[in-house]
Amino acid sequence: MSQITTNIKGIRAIMRKDTGVDGDAQRISQMVWMLFMKIFADKEEEWEITIDGYESPIPDNLKWQTWAANEEGLTGDDLMDFINNKLFPALKELDITISPQAKIIRSVFEDTYNYMKNGTLFRQVINQINRIDFNSSTERHVFNDLYETILKELQSAGSSGEYYTPRAVTQFMVDIINPQLKETILDPACGTGGFLTCSIDHKKALVQNNKDERDLQATIRGIEKKPLPHLLCTTNLMLHGFDVPAVRRDNLLSKPYADWGSTDKVDIILTNPPFGGVEEDGTETNFPQKFRTKETADLFLALIIRLLKDGGRCAVVLPDGTLFGEGVKTRIKEELMERCNLHTIVRLPNGVFNPYTGIKTNVLFFEKGTPTKDVWYFEHPYPDGVKSYNKGKPIHIKEFDLEKAWWNNREDEQYSAYAWKVSTEEIKARGYNLDIKNPHQEADNLASPDVILEKYNATSKKISSIQDEIINVLTEALK
Repeated sequence: MSQITTNIKGIRAIMRKDTGVDGDAQRISQMVWMLFMKIFADKEEEWEITIDGYESPIPDNLKWQTWAANEEGLTGDDLMDFINNKLFPALKELDITISPQAKIIRSVFEDTYNYMKNGTLFRQVINQINRIDFNSSTERHVFNDLYETILKELQSAGSSGEYYTPRAVTQFMVDIINPQLKETILDPACGTGGFLTCSIDHKKALVQNNKDERDLQATIRGIEKKPLPHLLCTTNLMLHGFDVPAVRRDNLLSKPYADWGSTDKVDIILTNPPFGGVEEDGTETNFPQKFRTKETADLFLALIIRLLKDGGRCAVVLPDGTLFGEGVKTRIKEELMERCNLHTIVRLPNGVFNPYTGIKTNVLFFEKGTPTKDVWYFEHPYPDGVKSYNKGKPIHIKEFDLEKAWWNNREDEQYSAYAWKVSTEEIKARGYNLDIKNPHQEADNLASPDVILEKYNATSKKISSIQDEIINVLTEALK
């Protein structure tokens, strides 16, 4: 067990003793804003070297180094008075015009709260955090892995489980879309930032100089409306080397559809919009009449089509309900296929999103600018010996090697058990029902009439035998 893992476990144990922290969501929020302050302090040491003329947006008396770094510093009631009455009020009202970093801090603290009440326990948490050096590449790498674990723990924080998309699915989508250095990437419902950080890691392989690094940082955009995932995402991006605001607290569905112009459009959208969610009353009126619904995933799909540039690419996770749904869903799918080339649907098996939901999901890949002619389907199989995924045995990125090998060899017979093509004409005839099963597996699983009749006769004989036995037992009992 690494020292960082020990530190985080220690922080959790301390927080559980504090009467102000109620439940996993508050514990995670409390821990992450404190980690954010330490990460920001360590990043400032780096920025003083790498950014010419860098000046901290935080007043000296509020800097982590001033009130937290000394193990024998503020504690007890004095510490809690400082946190609640000085630190938080000042950071919530920080002047965002000072610098990009000021904007990051303000966005984090606007809807963040201090839940801890015991100043002695608070000091103990601070001392644990101070043992982590986020400027150490080794420790930062270990913490990045640990941060993934913290994000997964949102599954136990009520409905917050919706924020986490399995890393293997995220990685596969980014690998297939293959974003280039100067291409703009948007996740309009970014949660904790899985698609953004995965895209950053993908682009970093293309960075060769400082200009490339600036291009990378200028092309990543995320929107998240809920405070906790926004805090987690902002911290996540800082851990990935971001020193500019890349994530905004907002709800893109609240802006009128017609107001999105050419300057808002992006090259790539990678996202897993919340499915099963319902938007506030009136949100749907921001959309044209034909798209009006309160269902979050449907509104996001309509918006995604709008926000892509011509030639822009998208990979989006959607539930089976979107594929077979009617009414507004039909009209959105018609819009999708008329304005975009929906070239591929990867059908994921049950359990991919366990333990959050058992709903079956799909990854839709499309490119804007030309109508759909054919849709290729690929049914992702379970690995040998696996009947479903779960928390202990999640889906793994290596499993997607099958799709990657098939991607540019779609007519190859060796993939015929998993892949099939459907024409737009057939889909239109089905009323834009995209829930098309694997014809190969259906054919394999369909028994002949003779076999079905033989099984029926055998079952009938077994039932008759059991009935005769029951009658005999009852007859003997009545004698």
